[in-house]
Parts: sequence; C-alpha cells; structure tokens
Amino acid sequence: MARVCFKLLANLMKNIYKTFPPSPCQQVIPYLYPMKLSLAGKIAVVSGGSQGLGLASAKELALLGASCILLARNETSLEAAVASLDVSQGQQHNYYVVDFTKPENVQATIQAITDAQIVNILVNNSGGPSGGPILAAEGGAFMKAFEMHVVCNQILAQAVVPGMKASGYGRIIQIISTSVKAPIKNLGVSNTIRAAVANWAKSLANELAPSGITVNNVLPGAMTTDRLKSLFKATADSRGVPVETISQEWKSEIPMQRFGDPAEFGAAVAFLASPAAAYITGINLPVDGGRIPSL
Repeated sequence: MARVCFKLLANLMKNIYKTFPPSPCQQVIPYLYPMKLSLAGKIAVVSGGSQGLGLASAKELALLGASCILLARNETSLEAAVASLDVSQGQQHNYYVVDFTKPENVQATIQAITDAQIVNILVNNSGGPSGGPILAAEGGAFMKAFEMHVVCNQILAQAVVPGMKASGYGRIIQIISTSVKAPIKNLGVSNTIRAAVANWAKSLANELAPSGITVNNVLPGAMTTDRLKSLFKATADSRGVPVETISQEWKSEIPMQRFGDPAEFGAAVAFLASPAAAYITGINLPVDGGRIPSL
C-alpha cells in the first residue's frame, strides 16, 4: 500500500513540475527525475574491443543505445564481437583492424573514422605488458608499452576531441589498472606505464573540463578475463606451483572473495560515458571488489 501511495504521489508531483517547471537554480527532488543514461545517437570508439574488458564495455555502451566502432588486431574476433552487440535501438556497429604496436597505423585508422563521423565517446584500452620483476625488464619493454598506451591514447584523443567539442558531447575513458593506486607485485613494467596513463588522463581532464568533455579512468581489479588467466599461469610457472594456488591467493586478498564479472566492469564504463556522469571528471574509479587497500 505504501508503495502504491508513493507512486501516486510521485506521478502527481511530476505533473505539477510539468505544469510549473522549476528554474535551474531551484532544487528538485532527485527521484522524480530518472538518471539520463541513454546514449542513443552517440558513437563510441572502443580500442581492444574484440574481447575482455573492451568488449564488455562495448556491450554495455550498446545496451544504452550507442553505436560502437571496435578496434583490435584480429578480424575474426572483431566480427564476432560486433555481432554480439545490441542493435535493438537501431545502432549501427562497425570495426577496424588496427595494430597498437604501430602508432602510424592507429593514426591512419582514427583519421578514417573521424573523417566519416563525429566520435562522442572514446574508450582507450590496450593489452597490458608482460609480467615480471621490474629489474628484469629490458629498456625496450618500457618504450614499447609507453608507445602502445600513452602515445596511442594521445593520437586517438587528438583526433576525436575536435568533433566532441563541435557536437557538445565528449567522454574519454581509459581502462587501466588498480596498480595506479597500489603497485601490483610482479608487474613492474605495467605498474610504471599505467601510472603514466593515469597522469596523462588527469592532465587532459583539466584541459578539457571547460569544454564539458570528461576524462576518467576505470581501474579493473581481478576480472575473469584471458588476461587474468595468463597472469596466473605466468606466476604459477615462475614459482613452480599450480595455477589454482595463485588463483586462490589472489581471491583471498579480495574482500568480496570472488573475481569480477567483465559485465560489472563494463557497466562502470557505460555510466561514465552517460549524460548522468557529466560532472565527474579526472577520477580513477576502482572496480575491484574492495581489493585496493588505500582509500
């Protein structure tokens, strides 16, 4: 009965506000106005979109109505990924084969995309560097990772920002790692480069904020992806223990006592891409089940 009364009151108040709309400076009861999450008519470019967290993000963006352009190296995987995206709102999805170890390839690809349409949402995501102690890493490993993650992000952002400004809507989201807040053992190169990406993004966020374009980072914890499996295997091989041992060790460090579902991560990305997140910029959002020990 209370729920029925509340709905009647809410409908009554909505009708009152339609008849006598409040001025922008007046406070409005939040629950009378649902969050604006729709991305209908928006175009999103998702790098690393053929699998894992990139694909999970694209799926959630599509469910909110966005048309997605996926970037990755494997065309077969890209075709399957595009076919898995929602089209119930008339979305038109596409893909481009691109190699993020070749910045000139990335440059040519994003130029072709922006010549054809305005990109409203950019999700930067590339495969992480190989694991291992930082002292054991060759200098070239740092250079290669910096090029893939920082330089390619810069190329993509420079290409899409003019269109975002012209359209009055822009969201740039990086998929990074919780190592931005607390370095992860045995991931020396990754820890270093992820921090560089986070600082690049914060600098960009400050520069673009006056234009209403937001720039945020989402930090995945241990998610059930091929990347996590490969890390488990590499660590297990180096220690000479079963993969399950490593898996249980990681799980024991997570307060929620489980690994994350990629869809849970994708939902966070989609929210930051939505109109509802217009006043959120320059942040690092962990999606990790509480694993990070810091605030």
